[in-house]
Amino acid sequence: MELWGGESYWLVRFVFQRLLAVIYLVAFLVALRQFRPLAGEEGLLPIGEYVENANFTERPSLFYFVPDDRAISAAGAVGVGLSVVALVGGPYWLPEPYPVPASVALWLVLWALYLSFVNAGRLFYGYGWETMLLETGFLAVFLGAGATGPPVVIVWLLIWVLFRNMFGAGLIKIRGDECWRDLTCLDYHYETQPMPNPASWFAHHLPDRFHRAEVLGNHAVELVIPFLLFAPQPYRSVAGGGIILFQLWLMVTGNFSWLNALTGVQGVVTFSDGVLTAVLPVGVPTASPPPSVLDGVAVLVAVVVVLLSVQPVRNMLSSTQVMNTSFDPLHLVNTYGAFGSITKTRYQLVIEGAQTPEPEEDDWNAYEFEGQPVRTDRRPPQWAPYHLRLDWQLWFASMRPRPGPRQRWLLALLGKLLENDDATLSLLRDNPFPNEPPELVRVHRYRYRFTTPEERAETGQWWRRERVGSYVDPVSATELRR
Repeated sequence: MELWGGESYWLVRFVFQRLLAVIYLVAFLVALRQFRPLAGEEGLLPIGEYVENANFTERPSLFYFVPDDRAISAAGAVGVGLSVVALVGGPYWLPEPYPVPASVALWLVLWALYLSFVNAGRLFYGYGWETMLLETGFLAVFLGAGATGPPVVIVWLLIWVLFRNMFGAGLIKIRGDECWRDLTCLDYHYETQPMPNPASWFAHHLPDRFHRAEVLGNHAVELVIPFLLFAPQPYRSVAGGGIILFQLWLMVTGNFSWLNALTGVQGVVTFSDGVLTAVLPVGVPTASPPPSVLDGVAVLVAVVVVLLSVQPVRNMLSSTQVMNTSFDPLHLVNTYGAFGSITKTRYQLVIEGAQTPEPEEDDWNAYEFEGQPVRTDRRPPQWAPYHLRLDWQLWFASMRPRPGPRQRWLLALLGKLLENDDATLSLLRDNPFPNEPPELVRVHRYRYRFTTPEERAETGQWWRRERVGSYVDPVSATELRR
């Protein structure tokens, strides 16, 4: 059992690249469909604000130089196309020695394009899985392709990302909410998570004893198992397999964009070709060593990663740990973590419109969103790994009794609804005013909870709700413009 040498990673690279291409494909499809209404020229947070307020060296993006919707659409379309090329293994089709330079160019362009969306997308792209995709995607640039194997040092740098991903998440929990220490967090999580999925209602109603065991298992997977990632085979593969199974459970019970899928993809690099061929009915060609130039560049990348890891590691080990933070403008080495605190009560924003200037209560009609619950009889949908950016921000906004400075996009959203703006409405599930826009809109804040099994059997409802306040009082387009 050897730690560094004696293992082949040709098949590991092949599988990893295909799966990472799927994540990139989803990410660029999201950008192609959502970036313009959210952060384009006429978006809720217009891209012109990014250009005016950002320093290119601090938030580099292609859109800093071409901040228009045509460039945004073109970049998204190119990203989708190149993701498909990566998915079908385009560089592998080329004769030697072209696969390696073609692979480097392909993955480098994917990374640069997505970096442009993340840095210009600001609030709507401020999630840990964005920087995780960038960090993972940057290392993928140096894996190579074709008949040669990957530089082993890059495989270990990917394991280093996975370690920080998991261990950072475990530390933020054990230091954070007391419910992680008394094992009760999962009594609330499935109901109050940002976007429940079809299995969340059932997971919420699992026995308390099961939830206690889940939390203990969570601590084991995030605080203990990550150290086995640096052990020899087969222990490293066992650790990676445990992490992948853990991520699959999270995917079954929640909608966390591609966070869990990408973590599972990272878990693939914990295997070796020998491990994969033992469970997959495939053969592996005899790979030659990577080109010396690629090996040399990989060593330089490792030096850069080590230097850039100092601040993330300090943060991770600090008692004041901050989760999901970047320390360099290219997002090359980041710190991760999720759910350091658990919301115990689910609040929900419901946006309504009325087509009369002095409406009665029955005149108000609610807008429906793709992922956030509005109707109590609608089963929570499955969207992950696709990311509903507007829905996620609505969940964050609902934590406040009134909108604050970070929710100025919400007032812009209301203004777009008062205009029946097609681009904005494309982000919603339903428009109750298809023919002409409403005269007024308002936002109410509700407390939602899952129905009990008895309530569900009797009524068929998935949710119960009660209004707890007005978030935005009735407002017209003229009043919003003041």
